[in-house]
Amino acid sequence: MARAALGWGVRDLAAKSGVTANTVNRIENGSDAKQSTMDALQRALRAAGITFVDGNYSGSGGPGVRLTSPSQASIDVNENETVQYKEFLENDAPPGAGG
Repeated sequence: MARAALGWGVRDLAAKSGVTANTVNRIENGSDAKQSTMDALQRALRAAGITFVDGNYSGSGGPGVRLTSPSQASIDVNENETVQYKEFLENDAPPGAGG
């Protein structure tokens, strides 16, 4: 399901994870796999935007996988529109004082 959400074929997942296409096919058909192989597949899928949701998730949809949108830019800030007030640069209260 994760592979399908990305629009990847077996060869795509194999290439991105460093395992063979035959191994991907065997795992998808229910065969057991080494933990290191499963970790490699999971890393490749996570890097592509897949989020794995465990059985303890209480939201709608239950356990499985979700496709998250990749982050674009970090924070878009126009430095010319940023105002710095010097009076707020220094703390005038003792440590632990808060509002």
